[in-house]
Amino acid sequence: MGKLKTVIDPEVIEFEEALLRSIDQAKRGEFAAVHTPKQIMARRGRPVGSTKPDSKVAVKIRLDPDVVAALRASGRGWQTRVNDLLRERVVRKLTAT
Repeated sequence: MGKLKTVIDPEVIEFEEALLRSIDQAKRGEFAAVHTPKQIMARRGRPVGSTKPDSKVAVKIRLDPDVVAALRASGRGWQTRVNDLLRERVVRKLTAT
């Protein structure tokens, strides 16, 4: 009986070489920048200017199930339509006083 010969798949060799090249490039800062925890924390959140200055406020409101079903059945944008209806009602009430 002869010795067993270890055969390494050529794709594994190619993958390993590519991985090592990638690590070297990252260390040199060529393609992948290395960030410190301080840099990562500074970038968290939405980019500056990506939100409206008058952004909406999330609230929790309890409504009857049939009302919610009818609103949702009206299609996309139902929450915006509810906001518009409430705004119209509030404005009408304020101008009536």
